Parts: sequence; structure tokens; C-alpha cells
Amino acid sequence: MITALRTARATLRAGGVPAVLRGARRRLARKLDPAPRPVPKSTRPKNAAAKRPAGPPAVLDAYVHTAPSAQCAVDIFQGEWSSRLPAAVGASAGRVGLFDDARIHWAIEQFGGVDGYRVLELGPLEGGHSHLLSTAGADVLAVEGNTRAYLKCLVAKELTGSRARFLLGDFMAYLREPDGHFDLCLASGVLYHMREPMETLALTAAIADRLFLWTHYWDAEVTAAKPPLAAKFEDTTTAEVDGFEYTLHRYVYGDALESSAFCGGNAAYSNWLSRADLLAGLARVGWSVDAIAFDDPGHLNGPALALVATRQR
Repeated sequence: MITALRTARATLRAGGVPAVLRGARRRLARKLDPAPRPVPKSTRPKNAAAKRPAGPPAVLDAYVHTAPSAQCAVDIFQGEWSSRLPAAVGASAGRVGLFDDARIHWAIEQFGGVDGYRVLELGPLEGGHSHLLSTAGADVLAVEGNTRAYLKCLVAKELTGSRARFLLGDFMAYLREPDGHFDLCLASGVLYHMREPMETLALTAAIADRLFLWTHYWDAEVTAAKPPLAAKFEDTTTAEVDGFEYTLHRYVYGDALESSAFCGGNAAYSNWLSRADLLAGLARVGWSVDAIAFDDPGHLNGPALALVATRQR
């Protein structure tokens, strides 16, 4: 220490700056003007421009840049349509002729016309049957639980000029608290999507005087002969309502749930009834079956039939 002080005095006498002062000056300078610290490699982008979108914002994809047309509206749900729209619409949609369906024409004939009828339709899908009933003079209220199907109904209504009214919601909840009574309940392609099909039938009998039903039904022999269909069924359970015993055959949708065109029930499975349980169940809840048609045990997706019924007095 003594040697360092002597060296510093000598340096001052000679007009220089002692080393100890030079070191203190450097330390003070670093405190007053510190050097910037390097950005850690993990947080430094290799290419800042890579964070910017390569093209226009995705929100612009929602705009249409062609002249207005029916096809523009249909293409909002491109690849999702089941129904073939009427030729007068001038747009290509699905392949199934639900807007000119022989089953609905048959039902209207069986009822002697539906002009002036107040009709409740369960699960209109894309509004094809609603359109036919409306064209025949009925006042149609249709309840659809699938949001995309509901919006397709509105598109079809705009394009066809249908007078039907569509509601979005669970039709089972509506059946439990209906808005009045109906002359006819139309349930086409919905019963086999129910987990409690007997409850559905009972509720229809409580709110309508007439019923049109088209549905698949379970058949042991037919199912066993079709491995792809048999693979959809998991198990069977016995159920009972007010002393009426019947069997539920659980149908699992599986991979179909991954399709944007899925149009089944609102759960991962449903329960099918056998033909015998279906007919007995209808009678049990108060329906009298007047006619059966389109009974097709060999239907691609499982045995199916159509029927019309009137409420027992």
C-alpha cells in the first residue's frame, strides 16, 4: 500500500495520472453509460419479417368478389350440402332429392292434402321437406338443432322463396314445452338419431293429431349380413316405460363425427328400435298407424320405412 501511494505521488509530480485514478475513472464511466447487453439468442428472431403474414389477413377471405348469385350463397357451405336444390334455383348443392321427395308427396296424399295445416317439422336439415309442405299450403314451423344445418335452411329459404319458419334449438326441449298444438308432426330421418326414441314418440303424440315418420330400424338378420353396418352397433339394453318393455340398440357414429357434412344426432351415439318395437311403441303412446310405405330392409344405411299415423281418440 505504501509503495502504491509513493508511486502515485511521483506520477502526480510528473504531471501524469496515477493508475489507481485511471481505474476509478473507467469504473465511474461504465456506471454512467453502461454498454447494451446482448439479446439472448432464444428471444431474438432470426428474421423479423417472418412474423408478418405472407398474404392478406384471413378476415378478407369472408368477402365475395364475384357478382351476386345463388351459387355464391350455396358455396358458403361448399361440400356440406346433402340436398339437391330445385332446378329453378340455378345452383349446384347436394345430390339427394329432398326438395322433391316421393315420401313427402305420398304423405300429403295420405292426409288428403295439408292446405291450412299447422305443421311441426323435427330436424329439417336443409329445408327440403319444409319447402314441399309450405308449397302445399301448410304453415310450417321447423326446429333444427345443428347450427350449420339451420343456416343452410335459411339459405335455401331465401333461394326458394319458402314460407316455412325455422327455429334454432333442440327439438326435444321444444316438444316438452311446445308453442300450441299442431295438425301434423313430421319426423323424417330423426328418430334413429335419438338416444331415447320412445320419449320422442310419446312427445309427438302429445302435441299433434297426425304423424309422418321415416326412420331406420334395427334388424338382426340384415345387420349381421352387413359387416360395415354391424360394426356401428355396440350393445343392446332393455328399457321400460309405463310397463312397456323394449330394446335399445346402440349405434355409434365413430369417424362420421369428423366430417363437416355430419348430420346425425347431438351425441356420439344413438339408439335404434326394431321394427316390432317401433310399431308397438307407437301404439303404446297413442298413435294409430294408418299406412306404411317405402319399407326397405335392404336400404344402404340400414332397414327403413315410412308411415303415417293419427292420434287415437
